[in-house]
Amino acid sequence: MEQETKMETESKIKDVTDLPGVGPASIEKLAAAGFNDLLSIAVATPSEIVGATELSEPTAKKIIAIARANLKMEFETGHEVAKRRERVIRIQTGSKELDKLFGGGVETGGITEVYGQYGSGKSQLAHTLAVRCQLAPEKGGAAGMAVFIDTEGTFRPERIKEIAEAAGIEPEVALQNIRVARAFNSDHQMLLAEKIEGLIKEQGLPIRVLIVDSLTAHFRAEYVGRGTLADRQQKINKHMHALAKLANVHNVAVYVTNQVMAKPDTFFGDPTEAIGGHIVAHNSTYRIYLRRGKKGTRVAKMIDSPCSAEDEAIFSLGVAGIQDA
Repeated sequence: MEQETKMETESKIKDVTDLPGVGPASIEKLAAAGFNDLLSIAVATPSEIVGATELSEPTAKKIIAIARANLKMEFETGHEVAKRRERVIRIQTGSKELDKLFGGGVETGGITEVYGQYGSGKSQLAHTLAVRCQLAPEKGGAAGMAVFIDTEGTFRPERIKEIAEAAGIEPEVALQNIRVARAFNSDHQMLLAEKIEGLIKEQGLPIRVLIVDSLTAHFRAEYVGRGTLADRQQKINKHMHALAKLANVHNVAVYVTNQVMAKPDTFFGDPTEAIGGHIVAHNSTYRIYLRRGKKGTRVAKMIDSPCSAEDEAIFSLGVAGIQDA
């Protein structure tokens, strides 16, 4: 009888606030640490929960077990995955060649990392996506809104207006459909990313594109020297996991730009390498390298993709944003 009552109690758990033995103060601490739904708790370790909330280890183990019992955490068929993939939207860039490289456009539900030297077109693509995601699906958009986390002061409203006018969108409407926040340090950047779920859930905004321009600038400036490398990578890893979860759960196209560095030990080929190492690389669904081409063009090279071949596309930058060369 006691076992039945326990199972009945566990089956009623639908939210973090329903977990037994977790008070309001602990719930706030869980949310601040990124544990704001049952899934994030179910996949956590007891030590992570204890460190975030100061709950006892037995209590942490208990709420993790209850969260897992209330979620379907089993295998599924490839057919079920294929059905779920049908909700993916591909947002066109304005360049047919670049869209072809992406397999039809920048994909929702994953992270697209674009890296390259200054002036290679990373921020221009960001502005273009912020506008073109507002177009109807039949016009290559997602009929949604964009969030722009600006870490380097690159967001330009006047650029949005130019791209919107060329795309057939009222410039003021286009600006109204973009939420912009300036991040002043890495912690602020991570906090802003966590707040996006509130825009979707609480305010009901149809966010379809999240732009972080740039992903690694603050981390690179704040963590200097080899002694801080482990801490920096750990924070970037946590940030990337939060972005990946947002993309997957809410079908958002996460577009992040990344800085580069030169490898002095490279004697042949391009010495340019993206910041963030394997942590950023492994957490990105698509990796694109941008560089300047001939006669003012830009070249995009697919570095990593789960389904696209390693290929290149040539495009140019204009008043309309991204366009074919």
